[in-house]
Amino acid sequence: QVELVESGGGLVQPGGSLRLSCTSSRSISVIFTMGWYRQAPGKQRELVARFTGGSTNYADSVKGRFTISRDNAKNTLYLQMNSLKPEDTAVYSCNARWDPFDVSVWGRGTQVTVAS
Repeated sequence: QVELVESGGGLVQPGGSLRLSCTSSRSISVIFTMGWYRQAPGKQRELVARFTGGSTNYADSVKGRFTISRDNAKNTLYLQMNSLKPEDTAVYSCNARWDPFDVSVWGRGTQVTVAS
């Protein structure tokens, strides 16, 4: 059973920064897709940023502020979040799929709260 474990969430003031980490129990060096999603209270889960093959996708709302990266040696995916806004408040979850026909794996999520 593959596990994804997120960390790095917390309370931050508007304009601040956080870096989220997602560590996988399985190697991510060859993976079909891996990324970050978020769900705010009362809203549907939405894509934040993800790698798929050789491409990277970001939600329009985070472009220029968030950066997704990965360290294959550590089996870890990162999300650097800068210039945070109250509307970025959500539970951020990591998702991974090693093959296009595989079932997605989700982490349990980490809470990010942006408030003064």
